[in-house]
Amino acid sequence: MNENVSYKNVIQYAGAFIAFLIGSGFATGQEVLQYFCAYGYKGIIGVGVIFALFLYVGIDFITVGQREKFAKGSDIYSYYCGKHLGKFFDYFSILFIYMSFVVMIAGAGATVNEQYGFAVPVGGIIMGLLATTTVLFGLGRIVDVIGKIGPVIVVLAIGLGLTALVGNPGGLAEANRILPTLNIMKASTNWFFAAGSYVGFCMLWLASFMASMGATSNSRKEAALGAAGGAIGFSLAVLVLSLGMLANIEVVATAMVPTLFLARNIHPMIASIFALIVVAGIYTTAVPLLWSVSARFTTEKTKQFKLLTVVLAVIGVFVGLEVPFNKLVNVVYVINGYVGIILLAAMLLKTFSRLSGKTRIADYTEQAEIS
Repeated sequence: MNENVSYKNVIQYAGAFIAFLIGSGFATGQEVLQYFCAYGYKGIIGVGVIFALFLYVGIDFITVGQREKFAKGSDIYSYYCGKHLGKFFDYFSILFIYMSFVVMIAGAGATVNEQYGFAVPVGGIIMGLLATTTVLFGLGRIVDVIGKIGPVIVVLAIGLGLTALVGNPGGLAEANRILPTLNIMKASTNWFFAAGSYVGFCMLWLASFMASMGATSNSRKEAALGAAGGAIGFSLAVLVLSLGMLANIEVVATAMVPTLFLARNIHPMIASIFALIVVAGIYTTAVPLLWSVSARFTTEKTKQFKLLTVVLAVIGVFVGLEVPFNKLVNVVYVINGYVGIILLAAMLLKTFSRLSGKTRIADYTEQAEIS
């Protein structure tokens, strides 16, 4: 078996994994606030849950892509769920991925408005232009660009979280007492479902992109190491940022962009710099989201691909600037997160059947549909 490993590729895959997940929700702090901090100390346990699940789904997506070499990354849904249920996930995930691109546009507009005072459309339009331009260069260029940006953003996010925590350690001890007095949007009724929903919506982002990326790797080991590195780096960033935000929960509870509030508490100049980091984080997710939709319906680098990309970007910018950012995060991510949990169940069944030598879950699904 060929197990050649290029550690340059491993780092690049890990970086792309991280960069894809950062997006506007994480970079602004809204995801961390609604999915983890809102539940106090139990939300920190939820971070452990997402780490275990990201490790599993990330490795499985990328190694299946490496082995199967799907014609389209979206074929991974049929691999796990069978022809008909797989088709449902294919189309549903594309709709959700496009809705998530709209969230990125809204996040960019909110960030630029909150930090620099520009009108909300300015940030959204700039993000739409940047994402469109990058997507037109194709998948190889996307992985190369966001794979380098992702680790940098994680390091800076961890630094911000640590600084916020060290600056107010007593706040962490008081967080659970203060939380019931605050009106924070929650992703679910409890911390465990919130963690599951979080991984669920991220899975619908990751599946086709990771499968396509895995097809470019030299070996299963190289692909798996990249996904594992991504899961570790991203989960660590979520953990540290969660702790930092909990220590300052009264300050960030009502903020549209909580990370900017933390940055301003350090120094106004830090906030200005971090706003650029947030925009970079949004960019690293907006690009593969837009690419995933265009690549689903057209062949990369063709005239049809370029035209569709431009049209989707224009519509996304228009819609993203019409709805408040925090409401988009709460509605779009939460609803789709629960659909993602169904895909997770199919993956677990597929893994069990593979390990036990039984028939593929796709076969079970297809038999049920026929009957």
